[in-house]
Amino acid sequence: MTRHFLTGAELTAAELDALLVRALELKRAPLSSRVLEGKSVGLIFQKPSTRTRVSFEVGIGELGGHAVVLRSDELQLSRGEALRDTALVLSRHLAALGVRSDADETVQELAEHSAIPVINMLTPLHHPCQALADLLTLREACGSLAGLRVAFIGDGNNVARSLALLGTLAGIDLAVASPPGYTLGADLPLPAGGRGSLSLHAAPQEAVAGARAVYTDVWVSMGDESSAAKRRAALDGYRVDDALLDAAAPGAFAMHDLPAHPGEEISAEVLYGTRQRIWEQAENRRHAQKALLELLVSAP
Repeated sequence: MTRHFLTGAELTAAELDALLVRALELKRAPLSSRVLEGKSVGLIFQKPSTRTRVSFEVGIGELGGHAVVLRSDELQLSRGEALRDTALVLSRHLAALGVRSDADETVQELAEHSAIPVINMLTPLHHPCQALADLLTLREACGSLAGLRVAFIGDGNNVARSLALLGTLAGIDLAVASPPGYTLGADLPLPAGGRGSLSLHAAPQEAVAGARAVYTDVWVSMGDESSAAKRRAALDGYRVDDALLDAAAPGAFAMHDLPAHPGEEISAEVLYGTRQRIWEQAENRRHAQKALLELLVSAP
């Protein structure tokens, strides 16, 4: 049966743990797996990308495969071809398909009609590949994830949602601090078998109390430009800086999925200083996604 990775909830806790262990192995020995030897993986980009595109392309190459980058304006989708037809055709040529889209429904429909694994590389509601890299970074820095407190400061967006879904599955206790109107849904369905917890807060200082890592994301994401001024006004005060890190656990470090806007959601001193694991996160996208591709392509 074809396995997809659309939200992260498709994984069991045991599979997630094994995936992170495998990602660490692949990080130590980047060319040790040839699971994609002689195979091609399609990557559809309907939104701009830096880290996603580079990490997937390089990772696919390290696994022995070939990345076929497909921009939406270069596909017949731009002329009205059905997603179902596109999925049926691509399934005849590719071993897997990654999709970075401005609609969750697009990724879901492609998966419904694909005979190959479909990977959500980013949608408005989910960013599960980023969450895998985040958990890999936390595991490297802190060891066990069980009971690890992590704070997310700012908009309860797709990054926060995926971190909640996969993080609680891995055992972390996630505390999210957001202003009114930007909170992560309290009714977010967490995956079965999760060993962690999710708590929502209004004050950043409450969320970071006891946290080993303090995570943030941009105040204005792609697609939010029309409400940029309103969002900046609401999120002012939800900035990760040295003072906020001082209120967290001793030795706490900052995380950010990038791109960053220093002076807004994070201070330049933290972004480019020693109290962060941000650039490690960016690298870990590649290693985590390689482990994911191994799992999906090798699935019976």
